[in-house]
Amino acid sequence: MDPHLLRTFVTVARLASFSAAARELGYTQSAVSQHIAALEADLRAELLTRRPVTPTPAGTRLLEHAGPLLLRLDAARADVLRLAAAPPGRITLAASPLAVGPRLLAALPATGVTLSVMPPGRVPAALAAGDCDLGLVDGLAAPSDPLRLPDVAPLKVTGVAEEELALLLPAGHPFARRAAVRLDDLADARWLDAPDAGLPLTPAHGSARTALRYEGTDLHALCALAAAGHGLLLLPRRVAEAAVAAGSGAGTAVPLDAPRLVHRTELLAPGTLSGAAAALAARLTAGSPYDDRTRA
Repeated sequence: MDPHLLRTFVTVARLASFSAAARELGYTQSAVSQHIAALEADLRAELLTRRPVTPTPAGTRLLEHAGPLLLRLDAARADVLRLAAAPPGRITLAASPLAVGPRLLAALPATGVTLSVMPPGRVPAALAAGDCDLGLVDGLAAPSDPLRLPDVAPLKVTGVAEEELALLLPAGHPFARRAAVRLDDLADARWLDAPDAGLPLTPAHGSARTALRYEGTDLHALCALAAAGHGLLLLPRRVAEAAVAAGSGAGTAVPLDAPRLVHRTELLAPGTLSGAAAALAARLTAGSPYDDRTRA
């Protein structure tokens, strides 16, 4: 299957338009039509209806395969380029918002690093595509358990840190004066859903109900929403307590007692690292008690 034809198909399906896909890809509309026709001939199946432009059942199934396939190709290209290129003078580190913690701040050199903060779900793909040299992701896990990461490319994964969790509550919340709280006690609570900045709502939250969805990576704004009563928020304890200290009593941080979960941060690295990237990776993982693993 020709990857150029596959990229054209994915673009047409995403934009629901042959002409829009042609403009985005820099092709003529006739060339886009020829690409789709050639791919359909190769697979012996109609992939798109023309009016309106929507995937057929066969096209929908192909889209499920196309994303991972194209990302793997991008990852292979990026990995070879890293190996062939001279060591760059600068490195780029992609990190999810909550992964920017004390260990990272202590490990960063004075110069030569670009820190790109992005939603946690984008970090592995950015590393696989060669948009960054290292990645830091975070999430909820049982103690010493690895995070569940998307299978985007062969990556070396090393646990960096695990932290206690706390709930950020408005000061007037009924549980604000508790020494600790269990998630089971919050069965009727309404939560802030912040997939790009906070910890994701998971089965650990039970049948969690969303009060407000926040789309962005600004932790200050997210914590302000929680402190103002727009929904409960589960955070690393240090982040929740720092938000309370900065907010002059607008909210309160109550440690999570059960279930036994931690906020885990992991370092992602490709198979080939420049000297500067390897040095930063070594500083980030120095003294880490967690085992490395490789995602094939």
